[in-house]
Amino acid sequence: MGAVEWSVVVLVVAGRLGLPLLIPYFPVPALLSCLILDAVDQSIFQQFPAIPLDGYQSYDKALDIYYLSIAYLSTLRNWTNQTAFHMSRFLFYYRMLGAVLFEFTHLRAMLLLFPNTFEYFFIFYEAVRLRWNPVRMSAALVIGAAGAIWIFIKLPQEWWIHIAQLDMTDFIKESLFGVAAADGWLTAVANRPWVLAAMVVALVAGVAILYLAVRLKAPPFDHGLLIAADPLPAWLRGAEPYRKVRAETGIWSRQLYEKVALAALLSVIFGLMLSGGEASAPRIAVGAAIFTVANAGVSHAIAMRGRSWRLLGGELAVMLVVNLVILLVLEALDRHLGVREARVPFAMTLFFSYLLTLVIVLYDRYHVVFQARRLFRRGAEATLATPGGAGGAGQGGAPA
Repeated sequence: MGAVEWSVVVLVVAGRLGLPLLIPYFPVPALLSCLILDAVDQSIFQQFPAIPLDGYQSYDKALDIYYLSIAYLSTLRNWTNQTAFHMSRFLFYYRMLGAVLFEFTHLRAMLLLFPNTFEYFFIFYEAVRLRWNPVRMSAALVIGAAGAIWIFIKLPQEWWIHIAQLDMTDFIKESLFGVAAADGWLTAVANRPWVLAAMVVALVAGVAILYLAVRLKAPPFDHGLLIAADPLPAWLRGAEPYRKVRAETGIWSRQLYEKVALAALLSVIFGLMLSGGEASAPRIAVGAAIFTVANAGVSHAIAMRGRSWRLLGGELAVMLVVNLVILLVLEALDRHLGVREARVPFAMTLFFSYLLTLVIVLYDRYHVVFQARRLFRRGAEATLATPGGAGGAGQGGAPA
């Protein structure tokens, strides 16, 4: 590839790595941006024939998992409807399992059997949050929405992309605008400008119909339009809740087991993708588990020594260095014990250090918020249930 092609690849990959970092703070626009870039990146690459696309499927699925992982972690921080959160957790790990099976088998049917329902369910929840308090959603609504997205949206979409292997942009150019898939969009629009006008009218009409349906059927809005994620309550801000929860949970906890599973799944997916399927998945999974436990020990020791992280960027920078050292030590032990003879390229080690650091640090931070909310909710429920508590107005308590 020439300089131009490399520049295109770097810009697209940088976008797919950078845009997901905004999801915890601007959920809807950030995730929609990731979704759009995911949809058009192959078409962008196809405009430059020198860019090889042999491994595109694995690259695409791996980076999908990357931004979906950050979206899932953001639910720990932002979501207050517990039924929706548990549904999102199931949908996310179900898709993760499908991605791993796809990397093992290279059967496209795996991506149909394990559809990416989590992505659109995430959008559904955050779209509700734009104008309503999502706590008001009933379990029936949450389950019904997930089922409808799975059956009526994701299954047809997964079949279109992975089984029929059709490209939406190629279909639009060839079937609607009547030009070749390789032609540019200016050529397509010039050939049939009325198609673009019809698409704009249809889009506006669809948005108007959806808006009217929502206003007629849905309850009144709870608040104005909220683009940014809800700010954390005052009692969840600062470093003290983080240190306190880490001290109470310790190292060996259910949170560690989930982190190990998440790190192992991510490492296997990316490891198989970067190696072209030649890497040993069990070895990658075991290495990721050892790494995650070592990381937990180091970060727990730092937290117990009173080190507070006021800024997320500071913690990410420090833990990136720590985790890079851990990975280099594990690699050296592998070669010393004869498990691996060839040295892993430093660029790959650095990438895995970034990937695992980002996921683990975000998980640690956001799970503190999730757990603190749960403890607060239990405390509030206990207070309401106690005679004389907030709910016992007849027992001498304050009115609810």
